[in-house]
Amino acid sequence: MSQNVTVVNHPLLQHKLTYVRSAETTTDNFRRLVREISQMLAYEVTRDLPTELIEIRTPVAPCRAPVISGKKLCLVSILRAGTGMLDGMVDLLPGARVGHIGLYRDPETLHPVEYYFKVPDDVHERLVIVLDPMLATGNSAVAALSRLKEVGVTSLKLVCLLAAPEGVAAVTAAHPDVPLAVAAIDERLNDHGYIVPGLGDAGDRIFGTK
Repeated sequence: MSQNVTVVNHPLLQHKLTYVRSAETTTDNFRRLVREISQMLAYEVTRDLPTELIEIRTPVAPCRAPVISGKKLCLVSILRAGTGMLDGMVDLLPGARVGHIGLYRDPETLHPVEYYFKVPDDVHERLVIVLDPMLATGNSAVAALSRLKEVGVTSLKLVCLLAAPEGVAAVTAAHPDVPLAVAAIDERLNDHGYIVPGLGDAGDRIFGTK
């Protein structure tokens, strides 16, 4: 596995992921769990953010304490399922700007088709964290990362709930410079391009459309 791929195997996260996978989990609980897992992934993916010391005064004494420095953040959700991860990320990163990339997967070719793209004007000056719950074939994530590079983004990370080995291979081959953080890498893709064992269609389960 590439050194740029991190599987976040914290016991609490894995516990929550088990219930996200379960077909018996209701829509409201699925949303809540995805939000909570996203918070934990946000913690992991921002682990290497630079900090600087500033002067403050506690109730006891003055001191120098660290705050985040360097590039500002932008969270980019791959629609529609990425929206389910967005709230949890914003909970921990309330100052981050938010962008959206609308992609749908052609059911026959499995290739992504872009239908929406909206990001901050200064996105090229920011560290961009791309959110996509399911890294299946990897085609959508590859397309989203390529699109962001086209508008000048040079600092990118990708965060997913689940990945298939095929998707990980596709992303690391096309964008070896982009770190990937994921809660689990599953066995394989099936003939319909779904992750096995996976959790089904993340968008349908988040929005209750099936």
